[in-house]
Order: sequence, then structure tokens, then C-alpha cells
Amino acid sequence: MNALLHYQSALLLRSQRWLAPVILYAAFLAVGVQSGQPVLDSLAYAAAALLPVAAWIVRICVTNEPPSARSCTAAAAGPWRAHLATLLSAFLASAVLGVVATVVVAVISDAASTDHRTAVNRIAASGAGLLAMLVSALLGTAIGAVTNWPLLRSPAWAISVLLLAALLALVTTGSPAQAVLTDLITGSRDGVVPVPLLPVAGAGALAAAAVATACGLASRRG
Repeated sequence: MNALLHYQSALLLRSQRWLAPVILYAAFLAVGVQSGQPVLDSLAYAAAALLPVAAWIVRICVTNEPPSARSCTAAAAGPWRAHLATLLSAFLASAVLGVVATVVVAVISDAASTDHRTAVNRIAASGAGLLAMLVSALLGTAIGAVTNWPLLRSPAWAISVLLLAALLALVTTGSPAQAVLTDLITGSRDGVVPVPLLPVAGAGALAAAAVATACGLASRRG
């Protein structure tokens, strides 16, 4: 699996297709996160923007190989393992992007509540932000896994469903992403740093189910 992860990660980096989602994410942060804004509010914004970016990165990884190359990889390592490495590489790339964003946002933001009257521990806020980024990376990976090959083969359908699913994950009540964003915004208003462990667990369960489904179908469809 280490060799497969190295191969897929190298393929992602050398393709340079990651530049578009990363630049778009940086642009979102540049517009929506300003120096001196409340740290928890800014982290919520950054985490929300990461979710569709993570799903986009999954699509890039899944479609990086031509069908002939994908068949060779599947024949050498097994379709299930080959597809799992693709999804794990995308998740790791999204997680790294989330960590970088958390550090930048935590450094430039004001360690205070929404009204700037209550001090907020910057390190604790960064920890909450990392958990929020983890939720977004997991859900983005889950969405990308079930909206691309082998479940959806048409690019038009795949991209449309991906965007709709990402939007619904952010706004639907009960979604781990919506829950963690609500926790951060409420915590910023009250000056209390949340510990969103339940959304992380929910996102992890959804990601595991989605990845298992995608890998299982990859084994059947080759």
C-alpha cells in the first residue's frame, strides 16, 4: 500500500491538476479571511471552503490515470487496493491543505469572540479548527468517492452530483459538516472553544462507508 500511495501522490503532484483547486481555495481564503477577524469564525469559513475542494481533489486523483494505466495498476495490486490508494492520496492531500490553512488562519486572526470582548485560547482554537478541517476532508473524500468512477462514469453527471452533494453537506441539518461549522460559530459568539468530536466520528463513518462502497465496485468493474 505504501508503494501505491507514493505512486498516486507522485501522479497527483506531477499532473499539476491540483493547482486549480488549491488556487481557488487560496482565493476564497484571501477574500473571506482578513487579519483581525475572530479566529473561530475564520476557521469555520476556511473549513467550509475545504469540503468542495477536497471532493474536487478526489475527482482529480480518480481520473488522473488513463483507463489502460488504471487497468495495469489494478492488475498488479488488485482493483480494491489500487482504488483505495487513489482515495487515500486525495484525502491526505486535502488534510495537508487543511493543516496549512488552519495555521495561516490562526496566526492572522484575532484570538477573541465575535464581539471581540472575550479572549479565546489560540492553541485550543487551532485544535478545534484542525478537527473541523478533518471533518471537511473526510466528507469531501466521501462525496468524491461516490460521485466519480466506478459509481458515476459520465463527467457531466459526476461533476453536477459532486457540487450538489458538497452544498447539501454544508447546509443540511444533521450533517457532520453543518454540525462542526455551527459549533465553531456558536463557540465564537460565546467565547468558548468547542471540541467537535461527534462530527468527526460521523464524518469518519460516512467516509469509511463511501470508500468501502467505491472500492468494492472497483473490484467488480475492474
